[in-house]
Amino acid sequence: YKNKNYEKINHNFYNNIAFPAFASEKIIFTGLPEIKISEDGIKTAPEKISKSKAMEFKCTITKIEDQYYWTTRENLELIPTRSGAYITFVATNGAGYIKIIDPEIKNDPTSGEWGPYDYMEHLLLGLSTVTYFGKSK
Repeated sequence: YKNKNYEKINHNFYNNIAFPAFASEKIIFTGLPEIKISEDGIKTAPEKISKSKAMEFKCTITKIEDQYYWTTRENLELIPTRSGAYITFVATNGAGYIKIIDPEIKNDPTSGEWGPYDYMEHLLLGLSTVTYFGKSK
């Protein structure tokens, strides 16, 4: 039995503790994956993600005051680094990173073509990895 209201109450309760009500929260990035690649040192397993399943693996970054959080991964704190047209958000605990095309550069009509994806999310799971490639929303 799953009570949707219970999950909503629990989520709101956690956010009010971790992120006080007076802090201004802003979602700065949301992406939906299209490809998942799992690697364990022996094999690589690419997998297409259906549109119906993409929401289950979405990637969201939130900014609260001057801090960034990997909202869809237990609100891990992130540190952003810019390099050329890319912004990489690295988890402070070493769990992974998200690399996006800077939206200002991507939306500039003179910046050229960027390929089929505009973000990647890389997760470190022990000595294995999972990487998602997708498009921002």
